Amino acid sequence: MKATLWGTRGSISSSGREMMRFGGETSSVEVIDKSGTALILDAGSGIRAIGEMPRHDRVDILLSHLHMDHVQGLPFFVPLLDPDKEVHIWGPISTTERLRRRLSRYLSPPLFPIYVRDLPDVTFHDVVPGEFEIGNFSISADLICHPGSTLGYRITEGSSSLAYMPDHEPALGVEDFPGDRLWTSGFALAEGCDVLIHDSQYTDDEYQGRLGWGHSSTTHLARFAELAAPGKLITFHHDPAHTDAMLDVQHQMLGSSLESVELIPGTVGLTVEI
Repeated sequence: MKATLWGTRGSISSSGREMMRFGGETSSVEVIDKSGTALILDAGSGIRAIGEMPRHDRVDILLSHLHMDHVQGLPFFVPLLDPDKEVHIWGPISTTERLRRRLSRYLSPPLFPIYVRDLPDVTFHDVVPGEFEIGNFSISADLICHPGSTLGYRITEGSSSLAYMPDHEPALGVEDFPGDRLWTSGFALAEGCDVLIHDSQYTDDEYQGRLGWGHSSTTHLARFAELAAPGKLITFHHDPAHTDAMLDVQHQMLGSSLESVELIPGTVGLTVEI
């Protein structure tokens, strides 16, 4: 399978005019297996580019959670309005409302002129932690540490595996992180995977003033990656206030902290074979 990053939550230009190497779109990743089956991980603004390439009759969208930067692209995803396309939207279960109802708050006036009931062929799936299959993909979902009901995913095709945790604060409440790996948020999903796509939002200094906000610091990400031992680590969910130059420095610091994991800076348009 292969994965393409269409939205990494972006960076800003230092001058307001320069091209942004890391990208300015919010979270969305396309995963395609050998048969052409497609999964889309999250529906940030980056999903628009996927919808402009109508190569799939069925599309499955796996939402990690329902924060705005992960669903804001849904109304502009062309297949959602195409009666010839079959769209399935999967997202974390809630103790209060079904996924369809929660997304209806956004896909309705006054935020959007079209109601969910107007969409021609969309099925909603409330995901509980556990395992399920979509086509040739075997998927494991589990709750991870982030405000609200948030899922991390491990996607497997044959012997290839990808773990996706775009918003994740594994060190929250742990004095000596990482501590016991079996009790570390997200460890079971990431352990030994070929590719780990993971939250890398804050520098260590920034994190000190943002505990509990649901994101990782550079040092915590390095420690989590060394603990889980993926083959490759792709950084994700860059702070939108960071310039490309700032992200370059952050990646240099992260790379110097990794001993056994290959680091790949996450940029829009990046494709990796898994």
